[in-house]
Amino acid sequence: MKNLENKIVIEHLIKIYGEKPHAALKLFRSGGTRESILKETGNVLGIADVSMTINQGELFVIMGLSGSGKSTLVRCINRLINPTSGHIYVDGEDIAHVDEKRMREIRLTKASMVFQKFGLLPHRTVAENVEYGLKVKGIDKAKRRQKALETLEIVGLGEWADYLPSSLSGGMQQRVGLARALATDADILLMDEAFSALDPLIRREMQDELLRLQKELHKTIVFISHDIQEALKIGDRIAVMKDGAIVQIGTPEEMITQPADDYISAFTEDVNRAQVMTTGSIVRPSIPLILGQDSPSVALGKMSDHVLEYMCVVDTHGKPVGMIDKPSLELALEHEKSDISQVMQTDFPQVKANNSLEDTFPLYRQGLPVAVVDGEGKFQGLVELADVLAHISNQ
Repeated sequence: MKNLENKIVIEHLIKIYGEKPHAALKLFRSGGTRESILKETGNVLGIADVSMTINQGELFVIMGLSGSGKSTLVRCINRLINPTSGHIYVDGEDIAHVDEKRMREIRLTKASMVFQKFGLLPHRTVAENVEYGLKVKGIDKAKRRQKALETLEIVGLGEWADYLPSSLSGGMQQRVGLARALATDADILLMDEAFSALDPLIRREMQDELLRLQKELHKTIVFISHDIQEALKIGDRIAVMKDGAIVQIGTPEEMITQPADDYISAFTEDVNRAQVMTTGSIVRPSIPLILGQDSPSVALGKMSDHVLEYMCVVDTHGKPVGMIDKPSLELALEHEKSDISQVMQTDFPQVKANNSLEDTFPLYRQGLPVAVVDGEGKFQGLVELADVLAHISNQ
């Protein structure tokens, strides 16, 4: 029984194209490569023993160059392509070995697909296209019309319900395809190069739209892409494929800071690291001063002991309320002030740990380090401009 927190679990998946897949499979298991299998059997190794887990609510990107096996893999997940060997568990059910009737049910209820070429029916209206999956499921006309209109509103196309697809731009047509997938209320969205046919500007808009929808709907999304910038922008995690195999699986940050090999390094060498890396990943753990508890003399002692130029002041809940430097504390002692709140700066920069390094650049204009906080607003540490510059270097 598979852990249902793991929405999709793939184990030792192999796909071989050709007339003698089992002979090729035997050769592969004895150490054959894609090239040797093709030479000896004429068969093509599409998926080469892939195992991975995709979590509930995750936006998981599978990327690679043409011929890497990424589209074959996503089509195996909904059995548009039947695997040669291995297991694909969806909600704990091994769908690699169910019959076609059960697979049709799964496609109608659990996993919807969004294609690169939109796949819209040109003679049906936008709403009728969105309704199509519901019609196949046997939902009555009034209910499926209502659901289609609701879903079109979600993707910003409510007013286009009764137009034909030909009246819409490419980006709008892709939104219709996305709405059609969402209308079935499937937990899983499979998106095969869904934005690659769009112009760059529209593509970026669709990426932003997908991220917005994901925050609202929390689907499990498997997104196929050949574009590393796209993968790094939208993916919670990324799997990079080559020659049918997985080279590395990791977060966007892990991909650029801990590449598994030269192949991954080559993929990410031109990436703007400041857009991908987060402040939380480089934050310096730093002891704060506690408002109402630490006196200026105690604070000055802590700064001297730890050789610090600045310290963050937090309240009793651990949330930053100020920033203080050594000269201010020395001045406080000179004038016999007993409360650090009298000399701390209350206008200071702070940022959440999941914000990108790029987001911090404008904050350094004040000449202060940036206080990093977690999702609850509690102090995590400080990040200085020198830290950011050191980490965005490709060296």
